Amino acid sequence: MVRAVLDSFKRLLVGKPLASTETENQRIPKLIALPVFSSDAISSTAYATEEILFVTAVGASSLTLGLSVLVPIAIAVAILLAIVATSYRQTIFAYPNGGGAYIVSRENLGEYPSLLAGASLMIDYVLTVAVSVSAGVAAIISIPAFRSLADRRVLIGLLLIFLLTVGNLRGVKESGRIFAVPTYIYIVGLGALLVYGLGREFFGELGTVPFDPKEFHGREGGGELGLFLILKGFSSGAVALTGTEAIANGVPAFRKPQSKNAAATLVWMAVILGILFFGTAVLANHLRPFPTHNETVISQLGRVVFGEGPVYVILQFATAAILTLAANTAYAGFPWLSSIIARDGYLPRQLANRGDRLVFSNGIVFLAVAAAVLLVAFGGVTTNLIPLYAVGVFTSFTLSQAGMVRHHLRLREPAWKRGTAINAAGAIATLLVLLIIAVTKFKSGAWVPLVVVPVIIVIFSGIKRHYDRVGEVLAITPAEVHAEAISHTVVVLVGRVHKGVLRALSYARSLRPDHLAAVYVSFEDDDSDDLQRQWEEFRLDVPLEVIHSPYRELVDAVEEYLDELDARWANDTITVLIPEFVVDRWFANVLHNQSALALKWALLRRDGTVVTSVPYHVHSDHKGNGAPKGKGDAKAKVNRRGKGDAKAKVNRKGKGDGDVPPDEGS
Repeated sequence: MVRAVLDSFKRLLVGKPLASTETENQRIPKLIALPVFSSDAISSTAYATEEILFVTAVGASSLTLGLSVLVPIAIAVAILLAIVATSYRQTIFAYPNGGGAYIVSRENLGEYPSLLAGASLMIDYVLTVAVSVSAGVAAIISIPAFRSLADRRVLIGLLLIFLLTVGNLRGVKESGRIFAVPTYIYIVGLGALLVYGLGREFFGELGTVPFDPKEFHGREGGGELGLFLILKGFSSGAVALTGTEAIANGVPAFRKPQSKNAAATLVWMAVILGILFFGTAVLANHLRPFPTHNETVISQLGRVVFGEGPVYVILQFATAAILTLAANTAYAGFPWLSSIIARDGYLPRQLANRGDRLVFSNGIVFLAVAAAVLLVAFGGVTTNLIPLYAVGVFTSFTLSQAGMVRHHLRLREPAWKRGTAINAAGAIATLLVLLIIAVTKFKSGAWVPLVVVPVIIVIFSGIKRHYDRVGEVLAITPAEVHAEAISHTVVVLVGRVHKGVLRALSYARSLRPDHLAAVYVSFEDDDSDDLQRQWEEFRLDVPLEVIHSPYRELVDAVEEYLDELDARWANDTITVLIPEFVVDRWFANVLHNQSALALKWALLRRDGTVVTSVPYHVHSDHKGNGAPKGKGDAKAKVNRRGKGDAKAKVNRKGKGDGDVPPDEGS
């Protein structure tokens, strides 16, 4: 009943399962792919300008000086965007199976550079969700009617992460349709703000944002602005490039021809991002907004251009939506990336498996949990996360471009010289930005990825070693294919004679073992007389052996008995059958002891031992006619390690009594 309710709830949230044959139908067209893979990059226009001002307009500087370098920084970022987008366009055609920087580094630079790229990208994606959601919440509480929710920004952020997770568990195609409309509304809304605002400014119809010294922690004019702060401001603005690699990572999600469609989408993303980012900087330079945690720069610009009417409200909600949905880029990219790394053996293999909606469900859930932890840890404030964000982004950029240079030099395909020049320029440019970020924002938190990334690489390597070791142990030689036959011993654990025990004994006989015995663990003297009498009364033909356990330890006693059997017969495999009650009411489990679980867990680590549960289903309307047909299937667990030791005495005459817990619960 509980399982049916949970399954119904799951279907309500994520929808019906999709067959593997429907994979091709889940590929997305360019119109849907743009918001799915570009929402992160495009959404950065909502906060990148603000992040520049948070650096260049405070401290020894002033708002006037910060605004004066806004447009030059925007031009530099736009040039960098053009270089990176052009470079990644080549990556799309060179590596159409996705993976982006990780695959490029693996194929051209070696194992550890690829792990560095993979770890950096994974951090990037987690931070994308945390930054996007926190920025979306900031846009919501910037609306005057919702400013009272400022103290609940973390709770709102967690709710948004939950909604995004559910949406993406429904599938890439369906989530893309759901999230496409807000993305296009934002593009149109911000575009209208820039065109209408710059037009009114040209004709002298607009004033500036009213300066509020209580809201701005700095001065309006005067001060001085050095090169260090300018470079630091540029590094903050460079977060506008985050997400440009997502299309290269997710090429397999596009409709055929995949590379062509992905490349076209990348170009449109770069054009839209460049225009909106540069236009926002120009408009801000004229309207003089100031950075504050209580109202975003976009909100200030919108109030001056549109007033506080319906158009302003629509713009703010569209901004909040795109900032939140920017996380969808990570939800599209992270599962693909983690599945590729998992297939290479550096992550748990569960991350390489598709869920019943043909998405990598485990990767989606892992991403959501990691982002939620970050959101809570940093109090949901975007600025606190930005320094961590940019380091991983530009590390992967640099490795990807360097890998592409190596790719061109190695293959020398047509136009390889031009490709080498483009990618070399990209590698140098992104490396310089990475160094600027690492130096200027080291104390602000840029040191964190420098510590976390090596830790992740160590984890990658440890997982790989584990899988390699298991593979070596499981590998076989031709001589081992026809190994000598083994001796088979079956042990049935019993507590008292009932239908569950009879079913287990019947199953034991069907295995045709070389040796068969029923074993009873006695905790007290003279507590096995009843069982012995029942055994004789029902004329059970399986030998009954009693183990005395003076310290009332079930697991230790059974393990010692099995050790004795191992010593008795060479090349022997022991199957331990455990009769178990399975009740139809989940709460009824508390009325039965669960010692079978402890026993199975212990024996699972024993070499040459098979542990089999023989369930006997007890229904509330059961009339005593036996378990329903098909319900008595055994579930076996095979183990190949370690042997236990115990303190117990074995009685071959059946003298002693007690209660064997395994047959009392499931």
